[in-house]
Amino acid sequence: MSSRDVFGVPCWVNLTAPALAEAEDFYAAVLGWTFRTTRLGEDFRVALLDGRPVASVGALAPRLGVPTAWTPYFAVVDAEVTSARVRERGATMAVGPLAFATGRAALAADPFGAVFGFWEGEVVREWHAGEEDAEVWVELRTRDAFAAAVFYGEVLDWACDRPGCCDVAYEHDHVVVRRGSQTVARIDAGAVDNDPDPQVRPRWHVHFAVADLEATVDRAVRHGGAAVTPVRSSATDRRVTLRDRTGALFTVSEPTLPLPRG
Repeated sequence: MSSRDVFGVPCWVNLTAPALAEAEDFYAAVLGWTFRTTRLGEDFRVALLDGRPVASVGALAPRLGVPTAWTPYFAVVDAEVTSARVRERGATMAVGPLAFATGRAALAADPFGAVFGFWEGEVVREWHAGEEDAEVWVELRTRDAFAAAVFYGEVLDWACDRPGCCDVAYEHDHVVVRRGSQTVARIDAGAVDNDPDPQVRPRWHVHFAVADLEATVDRAVRHGGAAVTPVRSSATDRRVTLRDRTGALFTVSEPTLPLPRG
């Protein structure tokens, strides 16, 4: 399947790490992931949970001069066109587009400073992001949800007149992005541009579903990580943000309903 088939949708999440072995050891112990090589080269591994692809790790932080971080990637039809749209709207292209064996990838920062990636090429058919029923989902916390939705809509072709594009719904102080009936991303307002706490600054948050929140937090702490927020509860889950032992932030959540398996 190609990024042309699912344009505008989060199509992957990647950890840019200093070293593969350290990241693999941590996430294997904390989230139960196994890892395999990919066609993207020796600097990348795909993470699997029960044989299903959930994420990747790329040991590219030192080479590219980027921080250790989890980043969502959005499928696009043309990476060069998307890069031009980013620049035209006052945002920043940080890396790329770079050519890989199966496509082209780039990193950008939106006008509020949140870093995201985009990908042109083959996408993993078995992977999908959603708000409530997926093992992975993404959420942007930013200063102005409406302004952010306009930016991403123009860059990623949300709410366009092309068949298959994502719809955008404004609900109170947040924005929900859907493709058909599937929620693929959420944008929340209230972040503070210059706050020293990365939890408060505009940022894309990557969430992973877990079966036992307290056990996951305990494993993270025992393997050199830390909990950086208290446990927060909602009608759909309980969640906490963790820092891995190299500094990357990610969120784990225990759903109130079992995750479907297909």
